[in-house]
Amino acid sequence: MWWAIGIVIVLIIAGGLALQYAIKQNGPAVLDTVDRITGGSGDVVMVQKDSLGDNPQQSVAVYRVAGADPKTDAAPAAALPVIIFSHGGSWRSGSPDDYGFVARGLAPEGFVVVLAGYRLGDAGKYPAMVEDTAAAVAWTHANIANYGGDPERIFISGHSAGAYNAAMVALDRQWLGRKGLESNVLKGVIGLAGPYDFYPFDSDSTKAAFGGTPRPEQTQPINFARGDAPPFLLLSGEADTVVKPRNSRALAAAINEAGGTAKTAFFPDMDHYQIVMATASPWRRDPKIVNAIAQFVNETARGADEASVPVQAESR
Repeated sequence: MWWAIGIVIVLIIAGGLALQYAIKQNGPAVLDTVDRITGGSGDVVMVQKDSLGDNPQQSVAVYRVAGADPKTDAAPAAALPVIIFSHGGSWRSGSPDDYGFVARGLAPEGFVVVLAGYRLGDAGKYPAMVEDTAAAVAWTHANIANYGGDPERIFISGHSAGAYNAAMVALDRQWLGRKGLESNVLKGVIGLAGPYDFYPFDSDSTKAAFGGTPRPEQTQPINFARGDAPPFLLLSGEADTVVKPRNSRALAAAINEAGGTAKTAFFPDMDHYQIVMATASPWRRDPKIVNAIAQFVNETARGADEASVPVQAESR
């Protein structure tokens, strides 16, 4: 009997290791499949997909809880905060089509989620990835009310390379400005394991994406830290050796020193991949990542709403 139990344990461990390997090789697609199989889809549905350019990678897809799409069912009592998510992949791989698990993890918390794609590889060299992310923000601001989202409460997020895209669009005013938007259209930024201070370029991916830039220092989010930036939440795993947590510490310090607001959270048991895995079923049974994002969005959105309400003088 004991030998049978031992075999089962070995098979479980081997299966877990095989899954971890598969996730690292083609992570998002595997996570999306596992999320669906383990019941992660729930009642979250894609309600719109749109193209933002000639390149098929330039796209947006809108997800929300089913039964609340104002085009097909009863609209919610109030428009919901919106989270735009930009995927990772070292600016050379990835597709929002494989990140439905992020939407299925966040939408039930009371959000409309927009998965944003951007040009990759040779077509996506700087500043193309930032331009495309700004285009996704502009599309969201113009259209999200049609799907129950609040265009006045848009947050932008991303993992790894996508976190870079999100931070750059939020900090360097020129990108949203070119789309006719003020930088305050974004109410907050959530970065998961993002690179924000990585010049000089020392990896193949950063050299390929940014190496030909005439002014490379202008590609770095940390150099655009400012006091009037939207609030930031920067999450990193302490075990991350791909994008080291010092990136989050450095950017948060620069924003706070400039007079802005940047919060950080570090997770000792997480590496570069596990921090985004935590938004997928069954890993989100430990809800610390989803909870951190939801709490930040809700508190920041509530604070923005309260700040926008005019204060009336007391009667005497």
